[in-house]
Amino acid sequence: MIFNGKSIKYGDNVDTDVIIPARYLNTIDKKELASHCMEDIDKDFVNKVNDGDIMVAGYNFGCGSSREHAPIAIKASGISLVIARSFARIFYRNSINIGLAIVECPEAVDGIADGDKVEADLDNGVIYNRTTGASFKTQPFPAFIQKIIENGGLVSSIQKGVIQ
Repeated sequence: MIFNGKSIKYGDNVDTDVIIPARYLNTIDKKELASHCMEDIDKDFVNKVNDGDIMVAGYNFGCGSSREHAPIAIKASGISLVIARSFARIFYRNSINIGLAIVECPEAVDGIADGDKVEADLDNGVIYNRTTGASFKTQPFPAFIQKIIENGGLVSSIQKGVIQ
């Protein structure tokens, strides 16, 4: 799995209420959720994000409630991958369940600035900052996680018979 995009960077403890504010949880429409993604921390996010972009964040990304709306909003906004120092455990699993690629790599977070061009080869566990030329090692996705992400999430993977 290879991801390419511009980085959009945030700090530590970005919680699910910031990712998608609770006032928008009365919908499951992905486009509607995406239109409000990150608005309480970055009013311009929806205008600057492009399909394939890569979100970079600090410690404890996705802390807070267990809602799946948060990774759904991020993925629907066009973000292809989230790289963070660490993730809240339930956010991590919700992300995989809905098919949003996420990876922990503190060194990459330190070495990527907002707006840098990033390539992540998660088959081989390497993240490249194409703006600076730096590279960072991370754990490759296990094959079953790759299948889930490639097929759009856990439910979709089961429906397609990719995993059982």
